[in-house]
Amino acid sequence: MELSAQQPPAALHQNRQQDHQQAAYEYSPAACFIRSVLAKIIMCSNNKGGTGRVSTRSQMQAETGKRYYMILLGINYMCLFLGSVSSSLLSKFYFNHKGGSRWVSTWVQCAGFPLLLFPICFFRIFTDRKSFTGFTPKILCPSILIGLLLGVNNLLFSWGNSYLPVSTNSLVLSTQLAFTLVTSMIIVKQKITYPNLNCVIVLTLSSVILALGSSHDKPIGLTKAKYLKGFFSTVGAGLMFALYLPVMEKIYQKVDCYAMVVEMQLVMEIAATALATVGMAADGGFSEMKTESLKVFDLGPKAYWLTVGFNVVTWQLCFMGTAGMVFLTTSLTGGVCMTALMGINVLSGVLVYGDHFGGLKAVSTLLCVWGFCSYIYGIYMNMKEEEEEKKTEICREKNVKKMNSDHIMELAEIVTHNA
Repeated sequence: MELSAQQPPAALHQNRQQDHQQAAYEYSPAACFIRSVLAKIIMCSNNKGGTGRVSTRSQMQAETGKRYYMILLGINYMCLFLGSVSSSLLSKFYFNHKGGSRWVSTWVQCAGFPLLLFPICFFRIFTDRKSFTGFTPKILCPSILIGLLLGVNNLLFSWGNSYLPVSTNSLVLSTQLAFTLVTSMIIVKQKITYPNLNCVIVLTLSSVILALGSSHDKPIGLTKAKYLKGFFSTVGAGLMFALYLPVMEKIYQKVDCYAMVVEMQLVMEIAATALATVGMAADGGFSEMKTESLKVFDLGPKAYWLTVGFNVVTWQLCFMGTAGMVFLTTSLTGGVCMTALMGINVLSGVLVYGDHFGGLKAVSTLLCVWGFCSYIYGIYMNMKEEEEEKKTEICREKNVKKMNSDHIMELAEIVTHNA
């Protein structure tokens, strides 16, 4: 720190004391350890070359260590697990107790974006990276557009969730894995294998069986037309989310670190919230929230606002977990992880709300499990093939080195003999 010759002794002493305090913080073992660990976990570099997520993961593991990669992966999947199950149950809880505003249900899915400021500030304090570093128009503009797409997806999900039981809604959404496979093939050149194709066929068949056999599953007073509207709204939400995942994978190839993923998620949630806010304002949703909490919600205003508040938190966990899984793995793997949670959602809907679980829904669930296992088996076979290829390449390189070494030794013997 540069000090002026005119500076008073008291000010000089104060500045020196501040320098000593700052130095003590920066070089204390605890502070250094925290900064070191967070830097390794948070500042995971992405592959800017866009050669594929497998190479990205290998690069991350090489630079930050497998342990830190797995910690970050585990945190994101835990967020996805808690957010997915809790948000589905809370959304249905809202509608079961006479909450009827689909705009409110849409708004709470994205209105929790201020919560993302906490991890962003946390990253800023404990790492040397400045927030929103590397944000260019090529990243900012797609983030806004995808946020608007996410807002439409949230509205479709709200329509479907307001009409369908949790178990039916979850099983229909499980078809998004099939859609994700197709969109990933087109957008990020996902390789199609027999297990992937089998997964698509099985999950599509599962959805058809569910649609044909769930007419008795309608809530009391719900017409067939509204039930079909809810069913196709949920299918539409699955289609849009299947488009969202590979598009995000494509964009994440230009992202430098995990901290930037959180910042992009903040921008997307702000755009989605803006869309939902405009819809609510045009449809009288804000005044409807007040009326609904005081006169409509049968558990009272306090329970109403608690339901809304917890919905806001759980949806942020769900979306942030999804974004992290796509960044750290692939869009298809992120879709598989969400599909794996559908069984938990079905079971929770049956246990908590007493949803009907008849024979056709059981068959549909088994088909979902079959499709999921088919995909996992495909991943296992691909990993096995990659390991065999690596071993073959390593053996080939060793043989080439050995041949070169033998050739050099022969030349040396010839030169020595001639000498």
